[in-house]
Amino acid sequence: MLIGNVLIGNTMIDEENVLQLLKDIKKKKELQNLSEDFIREQLSQFLQQDRKAATFLADTYSRRSVRYKSIIKQLRARLRKWYGLYRRSEDSQRLHELVEMLVERKGGRKVIDQALIRTILATNSSTRERLPCYEELYEQLFKITGRPRSIIDLGCGINPFSIPLLPAPWPGQKLTYQAFDLNEDEIALLQEFFEHLHSLDRNFKGSAKVLDALHFAALLDLKKVDICFLFKMTDVLDRGKGHTATEAVIHSVPARWVVVSFPTKTMSGKRMTAPKRNWMDWLCRRRGYQYTLLEFKNELFYVVKK
Repeated sequence: MLIGNVLIGNTMIDEENVLQLLKDIKKKKELQNLSEDFIREQLSQFLQQDRKAATFLADTYSRRSVRYKSIIKQLRARLRKWYGLYRRSEDSQRLHELVEMLVERKGGRKVIDQALIRTILATNSSTRERLPCYEELYEQLFKITGRPRSIIDLGCGINPFSIPLLPAPWPGQKLTYQAFDLNEDEIALLQEFFEHLHSLDRNFKGSAKVLDALHFAALLDLKKVDICFLFKMTDVLDRGKGHTATEAVIHSVPARWVVVSFPTKTMSGKRMTAPKRNWMDWLCRRRGYQYTLLEFKNELFYVVKK
């Protein structure tokens, strides 16, 4: 089922009406930079489940009606629940300003301002929590996996801005970094950042693109890498429906190692009594994967060898 000029089941919806619907959904600030393709896909799934809503959009379509406003509300809630769980930058304008400061600094110095990098990472809740342990995390991680020459970061958010915190001998060693997310604005900023890193060190090659990690066939088409980061993404992938999606992503991504992380605190900030995920142990046993646990104050990392 496609949303274009626009067949949903047996219901045809005018493309102009779909475009207006998408525009109305994205009027909320926290959804403005979300990939339109992802929103269309979520709309398609929603209308498959709600045939009355599909019929209303095809036949009646009144933007002033209670029904229309209800559809907008439900779709926004759906997008917030599965996209914005850990992912939203808390100060988009501030992030833009900081990245511009970083890439525009002149003077010929082939170094990155570490303090500015930390300020950038502090604009998002997940990367801010990781700030006290980034260097130790990477050191311990690479002791297990070996130093990677290629990395995929799925559902990356702004985590790739931590690249300058990688342990020596980086920069100077060849590194290819592929970052994927649904936030078009952050992806654009990351691509700008990657180009800046490449200008400072030709050994670095980075690409940032919009990609839904649930498109397993697209993952299979990616170039093989040493490590895939899957940080705080399992709830977004599984959506409360078991863990088959996370398992499919781990299986599909062409990486020798997959690093899957989980918060050790609840959304209210309380420490979890049992932060380990037994289902990850069962998944690895069933698939024949080996794993090592790395635990930090705010986050637990399963370092999975496929």
